[in-house]
Amino acid sequence: MRVTTALLPVASLVTYAALVPVVPASAGMAQPRVVSENPVNTTPHVLDGIVTAFALVGRTVIVGGEFSAVREARGGEDLPRANIFAFDLHTGRVLRDFAPDLDGPVAALAAGPGGTVYVGGAFGAPYRGLARLRVSDGAPVDDFSAPVYGGEVTSLVALGPTLYVGGDFSRIGRSPRTALARVDAETGAVDPRFTVTPGDGRRGDPRIYAMAAVRDRLVVDGSFSTLDGLRRPQLGVIDLTTGRVADWRTEAYAPACKPNFPSYVRGVDLSPDGRYFVVVTTGGPVRGASKLCDSAARFETYAKGEAVRPTWVNPTGGDSLYAVAVTGSAVYVGGHQRWLDNPRGADTAGPGAVSRPGIGAIDPVTGRALRWNPTRERGIGVKAFLTVKTGLLVGSDTTELGHEYHARVGMFPAT
Repeated sequence: MRVTTALLPVASLVTYAALVPVVPASAGMAQPRVVSENPVNTTPHVLDGIVTAFALVGRTVIVGGEFSAVREARGGEDLPRANIFAFDLHTGRVLRDFAPDLDGPVAALAAGPGGTVYVGGAFGAPYRGLARLRVSDGAPVDDFSAPVYGGEVTSLVALGPTLYVGGDFSRIGRSPRTALARVDAETGAVDPRFTVTPGDGRRGDPRIYAMAAVRDRLVVDGSFSTLDGLRRPQLGVIDLTTGRVADWRTEAYAPACKPNFPSYVRGVDLSPDGRYFVVVTTGGPVRGASKLCDSAARFETYAKGEAVRPTWVNPTGGDSLYAVAVTGSAVYVGGHQRWLDNPRGADTAGPGAVSRPGIGAIDPVTGRALRWNPTRERGIGVKAFLTVKTGLLVGSDTTELGHEYHARVGMFPAT
């Protein structure tokens, strides 16, 4: 494939040079066109805190984060909810029977079989960071058990009969696992054949921030320098046909950003066909185009070798991106950014920068910002996207989306 370097000159790519983890993703859902800029009027309002995760089970949207109450868009009573709730995708009605009592934040969700949802986060007993719940009534599935020890779950990806679990834990059940594990989707039993281990965390223990999977590849990013002892600074690809680290390495995220961001990769999402993926980052404003701080970057999934370079990079010029969704027609990015197309900005709008407050869309081929610009109140930023047939769900910590009141949850409809 021909490599292009949108916004950053080729010479600059040679030397690549609110911190809540983002929600993991599986391969994005294909959408033939960019979604509307006008949000639907049916999504419920989350009345406090922040939304960090979505999953779709049938026509039910599960929402996770750190919050205590929700209200339907049509009005009515405030409904107490402990960091998780569910609503009907089409009507926005909040499910009254789904009200699990979780005593800590939810960071990750994944649709499970048989009308269930996997929930990962920092909550305690009786689930200890990972649970499988029935959507019909919020009750735990008795046959599933995968308690997490030594840390929390930040990322979940369900793929066929397995569930990939990422975080900063040291053990699941009785099986030692550092930050990454594969468990049986029905029972939660740890798969002894999958032992890929992140190592050398960038200031502290290793941590997986986000994952995305398609067919035979699992993409992981986070605070690590190695996978199974092989150099993979902050980003790696695992071959699921062998269960081993793929022959794919980039030095793009080896250079340091600001000292308070020792690890700065955040969201990752694969294209619907799995051919490429996009990583978004935080890191703080830096001058010069040699580092991928505060940017979105496309990589080819099946590239090989020890010098894989991004196909394109789109820098914000100093503002964090946390979430990304790839649909084929667009790459949606969210954070608290002010601009896109801003390689020469350093907390400023450089030449060619375009205003995209809090949310934007990038052309998957050229890497340049699309005209789509609904805007949102910036706040900490978008922490969750979910692409569905009917549109794009957005989760954040603020209440204005597309110039309308949509508290922490909104959806742009498909066109």
